[in-house]
Amino acid sequence: MGFETHCDAAIHGSRPYHTISSTSKANLAKQIQQRTNFTITIATTPLNIQSLQSTIATSSNNNTINLAELSFCSTDHGLPPNTETPENLPLSKLINLVAASVSLEAPARRLISDIMEKEGRPPLCIISDVFFSWANDVADSLGTVNVSFTTGGAYGTAADTSIWLNLPHRSTEEDFFTVPGFPERCCFNISQLDPFTRAADGTDSWSRFFQPQIALSAKSFGWLCNTLEEIEPFGLDVLRNYVRLPIWSIGPLIPREALKNSSTLDVSVSRQRAGKKLSFPAEKCLEWLHQHASDSVIYISFGSQNTISETQMKELAIGLEESGRAFIWVIRPPVGFDLKGEFREVWLPQGFEERMNKSKQGLLLHNWAPQLDILSHKSSFSPILEK
Repeated sequence: MGFETHCDAAIHGSRPYHTISSTSKANLAKQIQQRTNFTITIATTPLNIQSLQSTIATSSNNNTINLAELSFCSTDHGLPPNTETPENLPLSKLINLVAASVSLEAPARRLISDIMEKEGRPPLCIISDVFFSWANDVADSLGTVNVSFTTGGAYGTAADTSIWLNLPHRSTEEDFFTVPGFPERCCFNISQLDPFTRAADGTDSWSRFFQPQIALSAKSFGWLCNTLEEIEPFGLDVLRNYVRLPIWSIGPLIPREALKNSSTLDVSVSRQRAGKKLSFPAEKCLEWLHQHASDSVIYISFGSQNTISETQMKELAIGLEESGRAFIWVIRPPVGFDLKGEFREVWLPQGFEERMNKSKQGLLLHNWAPQLDILSHKSSFSPILEK
């Protein structure tokens, strides 16, 4: 869970349930610093500071990106001790972590006030996650502006924003529904919604958190979106027309080294894993990728908090094997089972993993994978990812 802030500019926020955002916000801070030479302070909770330290230190050769700690006690919010990320957190407790982000307003306000007293002026701006919209009130009261930051792409952000604010799937009995702000031709299927959104009716705990947070974020000075104009012209048009704010595309927020499509392990890229425990060494993954031709390996991942059903898992495995295409699959237990629990062979076709290992057609990685290293390798092609 994080809030970032600073002297000449203030950076805040990361979606507390989105684990890739530590790398995104660190790279955003580095991009701003490199282009403007502003002094930046990233403020976040104690355990998240640890994950950011190596990322910031890896490619920052100066002391103008600072880390500041915001006090946070997870047990005050019905969470296990020392819980600041969704890792190892049951899905039933995820809303507790999300809602607890509101408690960071007071320590963040104190931090910015201290910076103002030291610097003699307010920060140039605060950059906050779209779900940390209380930063707008903090910015207004301290004489600066808040810019909201979304770590996702434009199309997905526009869909999330409109669906949570309008809950259009509750107004139809059909499987397909249209979303305000999108053209009529853009139909969504209820099966595409996560369980929390699908069940939302405006009175549930997720709606009670997201709806006011998103509505207040729409009053920001503008939004930063982790995408490119060239990749998402349509998504950016939809998002701009819907929120009626300036939208700046600033992506992709990944290390520049990763954009080189290299076949060798770059230490500065590899270190940016935010302290995750890998089930398979990054070096071994790269050795496996070296054995395959350029743009030949399909990468499959459904994210840290998502999975598919047992039936879908078996069908996907069958399809992959019959395709003959090389693949890397980050695999977790199916829906209905503990995502962090031990994986069972019965969830896949008999002998599937053994055949894939022997033939080198597929590499199954359980739990975490060095995603940045894999996607920056020249062999990677056609990633299948969560939104």
